[in-house]
Amino acid sequence: MSDDKNLSDDLNDMLGDAKEGAKKAAEKAGELADEAKEKASEFADEAKASAKEFSEGAKEVFDKASGDNKKILAGILGIILGWAGVHKFVLGYNKEGAIMLVASIVLYFVTCGIGTMVVSIIGLVEGIIYLTKSDEEFYNTYQVGNKGWF
Repeated sequence: MSDDKNLSDDLNDMLGDAKEGAKKAAEKAGELADEAKEKASEFADEAKASAKEFSEGAKEVFDKASGDNKKILAGILGIILGWAGVHKFVLGYNKEGAIMLVASIVLYFVTCGIGTMVVSIIGLVEGIIYLTKSDEEFYNTYQVGNKGWF
């Protein structure tokens, strides 16, 4: 009977040690999760600040551009960076530009880059359309008429 009691005591000690180890592991996991949240928050704040700084600088440059300059700038950016929708931002179509940018990024991972190529082709076509329109037609269609797509 004393052997059973010793065995029971040993099992209880082992169970207690296991519970204590699990508790320490849970505490450590909680600490790591809190640290990860803090780092992610810091990164997000830095990204927001960088994006705001870029946006303000870009807005200054784009606001100085006249109708003709926006046509050439938007056309070239559509051809080169059409996948990112930069040409849409130049013309003030922020919603359309954000759609192209997010679609490119999401589709890149979902379709292994094929979806981004499609968005890039859309940007290429729009860039060519912008550059082939007359200055007056471009201005009336995209800057006065606010035509967001093609």
